[in-house]
Amino acid sequence: MYFAEKDRALRDDVHLLGELVGELIREQGGEALYDLIEAARRASIRHREGEAGELETLRALLAALAPSTAREFIRAFSTYFQMVNMAETVHRIRRRRAYLQDSATPQPFSFTDTLQRLRTAGVTDEDVEQCLARMSIEPVLAPHPTEATRRTLLRKQQNIARLLVQMLDPYMTPHERNAALGRIRTDMSTGWQTEEHPGEQLRVGDEAEHVLFFLTDVLYRMIPPFYENLEEALAASFPERAGRLRPPPVVRFGSCVGGDMDGNANVTGKSIRETLARQRSLALDLYFKESRGLAEQLSQTESRIAFAEDVYRQIARYTGHFPKAAHSVSPRHRRMPYRILLRLIQARLQATYDDSAFPYETADEFIADIEIIAASLRANKGRNAGLFAVQRLLRRAQTFGFHIATLDIRQNALVHRRVVGEGLEEADWLILTSAARARRVCEALDRRESPVLDLSSEGRRTLAVFQTIAHCRRKYGSASIGPYIVSQVEGPDDVLAVLLLAKWGHLGPKGGAVPLDIAPLFETSADLDRAAGVMTALFADPGYRAHLRERADEQVVMIGYADSNAQDGLMHARWNLYELQQTLVDTARAAGVRLTLFQGRGSTLTRGGVRMNDALLAVPPGAVSGRLRMTEEGETINAKYGLRGIAMRSLEQTFSSVLNLIARPPAPSPQEREWRGFMRVMAEGSRARYRELVNESPEFMNYFRLATPLDVIERLEHATKPPSDGPDPERDGLSALPWAFAWTQNRCFLPAWFGFAAGIELGLEQFGEPALKRMFEEWYFFRVLVTDVEMALAKADMSITERYSQLTGELHQKYFPTISAEYSRSVDLLLAIAGQSRLLETSDTLRRAIRLRNPYVDPMSLLQVDLLQRWRSDGRPRGAMLEALTASVNGIAYGIQNTV
Repeated sequence: MYFAEKDRALRDDVHLLGELVGELIREQGGEALYDLIEAARRASIRHREGEAGELETLRALLAALAPSTAREFIRAFSTYFQMVNMAETVHRIRRRRAYLQDSATPQPFSFTDTLQRLRTAGVTDEDVEQCLARMSIEPVLAPHPTEATRRTLLRKQQNIARLLVQMLDPYMTPHERNAALGRIRTDMSTGWQTEEHPGEQLRVGDEAEHVLFFLTDVLYRMIPPFYENLEEALAASFPERAGRLRPPPVVRFGSCVGGDMDGNANVTGKSIRETLARQRSLALDLYFKESRGLAEQLSQTESRIAFAEDVYRQIARYTGHFPKAAHSVSPRHRRMPYRILLRLIQARLQATYDDSAFPYETADEFIADIEIIAASLRANKGRNAGLFAVQRLLRRAQTFGFHIATLDIRQNALVHRRVVGEGLEEADWLILTSAARARRVCEALDRRESPVLDLSSEGRRTLAVFQTIAHCRRKYGSASIGPYIVSQVEGPDDVLAVLLLAKWGHLGPKGGAVPLDIAPLFETSADLDRAAGVMTALFADPGYRAHLRERADEQVVMIGYADSNAQDGLMHARWNLYELQQTLVDTARAAGVRLTLFQGRGSTLTRGGVRMNDALLAVPPGAVSGRLRMTEEGETINAKYGLRGIAMRSLEQTFSSVLNLIARPPAPSPQEREWRGFMRVMAEGSRARYRELVNESPEFMNYFRLATPLDVIERLEHATKPPSDGPDPERDGLSALPWAFAWTQNRCFLPAWFGFAAGIELGLEQFGEPALKRMFEEWYFFRVLVTDVEMALAKADMSITERYSQLTGELHQKYFPTISAEYSRSVDLLLAIAGQSRLLETSDTLRRAIRLRNPYVDPMSLLQVDLLQRWRSDGRPRGAMLEALTASVNGIAYGIQNTV
């Protein structure tokens, strides 16, 4: 395989790690397993090189493997993919270092590159300062049922990556290199001997720990360098303001783990309290340890340097509160004021942890204490005597507070309807119109009506959540609770109901405002169609506008990508979302409301999982006005935030994309109005073709279930609940997540491209090829749509999909020729529109990544087909066969990299 000169080191790493995996398999699995894997690998490579009959040779080689052997075979290939993924991650760090060493060529979308481009374009330092003041970037970490790798294994992977980074040192001696390789072998071997996924069902707390691993082990350490690099770039780009253009906190983090009640009975008020209590305990422990480290570092004595009076005042105050801590300071250190104050700060942190006397009531009080030390150092020649480390702690405290990540709360609107109807004693509540329910809720709010005393258990649990929110806001700070997300909103009553329930749950003072952002979630096609009407009605409601005034006239609306794509195909779903975002922006602007569109994205293309810069450029004007809130789900978290260097680069790219967008909004093309008309026609044609296959063919759902490992995915036991992105009654209640995931497993990626050809053909017929080519060249929305479809088509493999399709018996001939023909048409039409001779012609990196993985994914795919056939023939029993199939699902996911 060809590697560009800049990527030769990646080739060497892949070769090295491949050899280590081979040694591992020989040692741990034996020669027979190694020989089987080598034979499969060679046959797969020959197939990819075009040798006829090799796919059948490979199939025969893998047929009827014992389940235990099959599982070890899959684990071996899965281990290889993890190493390749790691090699590519380390190569990204290597490339970043190369850019940082070359001062003349900043890395694209780096702080320096972005700020220099803005200055060249005439953007001033005052403009940048104003943009920074209104910027907010908040990734919200969410779990995924197929990504719950043990924290132990995540740490081993991090260790291997760090060792590979250390081996970049050109001055490393042979002995040091061999020692590093030895440690890599140790982590690989112990990882092999550790079960990848727990056998028992995970609890909510387990998922929370998975997310907290990235927050505390990676992001907590990465945040200070993020701001330091940004400050350096600001000083270099605007030297006239060097040292005075300091960015405010622009990055914070959120999580929905422990707060997402939608379809999950395990999430209650208790789990919300436990989640935030755990997060606070970790935050306090981190600050305690860092304060202790600062105390050791800041050894300045009164005889050598002056100190600010505030330092002495705070020491005197805290000595009265914590006399034991004050007396515990060694006599030798009692003329070291910073050390004394930090020891007392530790005592107050401990009191906060223990819920004892004189705790920090808020994180702001802790920040103020650290600021006293920072100010004293600035005023007393401390710039090079500890100020750097103190400022690092300040940045962390400003970012993570005492809660680490804001916890989003989510519930289904139907639950609220049932509880409100019960509380108001309205027997016909569920069959009333939305308008009638809204009028009655407003009436209850105006009259301050109380619910009936004897609520059902569901009603009591629901009100307990609002009581918990009130408790958590008091104990962990107002920033600890994020928006209250309401899914399956049908009308304004579903949002107003939250205000009533919050009142019943004593959230907020009696007669006062409810201190909670309420975010309706619109995701299904029906949701998207009624979203504008819902928000217009809410903005016109006097009671709700009074609520918004107390929330600084800011409204969060969450939009999802999965369900509408599953229902109508990628082209129509993307266009529907584009038009909705434009409508919501216009509606909010007309009402004088500042809108934040919370992007509910997933890891796959069908769930909005595209590169951030492309995603931002493809939204309508005003959809991102400086505040970006988006979900980061499952394997995306590890890919973007698994290592500090990669986390830095991921956030740097996101920050740069947002800053560039708001500082220099792209000028709309004069033809955009016409192109929007084109898109409406093409999107409708695409949806008609997609629904003709998926919704209007009565046997297609049965075909889908047999042609994919859906029955295995539905049995995955390491999720805390079944995926619930919102049921689709037109697809027998199947949610969008397993729908999309199953199509990636059989290498078809159907939801990401089917219907595209029909839409493009309609566009060619009505508007002509030159018009569509110009759209592709000049309109970001259409270009991103086409390139995303191109990625899906490039990753799809009809020869492998056909093997899965043959599992469906007679349905194979009914559906596979249609799918295969549509795939070929899609490729041909895309190449014509993009002016290319092959897929991914302009993306060498992605094309290489796919080529690198395909020969190793193919054996796992063929083995999965064989296992599916045998397992289904035996009646789908639990046991070794299902365990092997589960391993194959995870292994293929590693190999095809859904997050790309």
